[in-house]
Amino acid sequence: MSAYKLGVSIAALGLAASIMSAPACAQALGPQSGVNFADPNEAVSGPKPIEGATSFISPLPFFRDLTAWDPNYKPPRTPDGHPDLQGVWSSASLTTMTRGVQGRAGVNIDTLVIPDSRIAEITNKAGYNKYLDDAKKRTDPKAGVFTDKNVDRGYNGFWIDPGSEYTKVNGEWRSSYITDPANGQIPYSKDGRENVRFRVNRQAQMSNTGPEARGYGERCLISFGNQGGPPLSSAMYNNNIQIVQTPDNVMLDIEMNHDARIVSLEKPGHKIAARPDAIKPWFGDEVGRWDGDTLVVETRNLHPLQARGRIPLSDQGKVIERFRRVSPVEIFYQFEVDDPVNYSQVWKGEMTLRKSKEQVYEYACHEGNYAMPGILRGMNAGRDTALGSEGEGG
Repeated sequence: MSAYKLGVSIAALGLAASIMSAPACAQALGPQSGVNFADPNEAVSGPKPIEGATSFISPLPFFRDLTAWDPNYKPPRTPDGHPDLQGVWSSASLTTMTRGVQGRAGVNIDTLVIPDSRIAEITNKAGYNKYLDDAKKRTDPKAGVFTDKNVDRGYNGFWIDPGSEYTKVNGEWRSSYITDPANGQIPYSKDGRENVRFRVNRQAQMSNTGPEARGYGERCLISFGNQGGPPLSSAMYNNNIQIVQTPDNVMLDIEMNHDARIVSLEKPGHKIAARPDAIKPWFGDEVGRWDGDTLVVETRNLHPLQARGRIPLSDQGKVIERFRRVSPVEIFYQFEVDDPVNYSQVWKGEMTLRKSKEQVYEYACHEGNYAMPGILRGMNAGRDTALGSEGEGG
């Protein structure tokens, strides 16, 4: 999130479900909401917006300006001779993990590559871009409050940073991060579908008798939108990742929820022994190695709560990630998920991480987090606080 966005935590608004499916839409105006836009031709007097000279300068290179990678590119090196991946990188884009229309970014296209001839049309139709355009418009000053009881009304365009373009990988526009299977969908097995169903049903049926009943994102344990992985993804804001290298470790500091993944690096001829199965840390047991100029990270044994998350991983599963710097402003990120329990096949994906000119600001998740005590008091008072037409939606 950019500096001018104050790094404010919005975790308290019960976001977990909405980020995974349809992102929050504070200004979805129209007949159903009870509020409409003001007449754009009406003369307006009063205070003007405060806009500095650099307010609309992107800290990231635009995907549209990035071309196919130079195969002869030589990345900068750290003192120990490995490619230098350090800095702040962003996974922000309109591309989603799976292909198809979903939320405010999905592409109604059945191919991995979006043709150049269609990219302008598809980008202009993207729900996030239309939503951000609407967020800049004045609402009718004579209208009252929203009347549709939409629990997502806490957001407007100022607070989100999803990216305005679909991702581009080696000169190709992409409709999904998943590259295999060819349909761009997660190939859940029967057990995998049950795990996903368990998570969704648990959210819908939970009794809010204590904070432990809430999702791990709301409790500020790890990120909401799987930005930290494994595998990495992107969501409606906080898509920055800071990479720090030493000869023995690589750290990925994830902006969302301030997750920190620490990867232990194997040296040539020296294999790092796996932790005992009883030790299951957040983000798992992560071991890395250099394969030429590519950092390869293998992760097993996720924390039990994380292992039943959006991308479930059993004790038999592993995620392999690859990071390779392909230009001064791009890292090519690849992943494969291998888990015979939750998936019917190994599935794979790719994305481009772009170099940011910004730094990662603290994500102080519980500052101003007033929702949790409200939810628990409501349950204790006999109020329905579960997911429903008038529920809090988390």
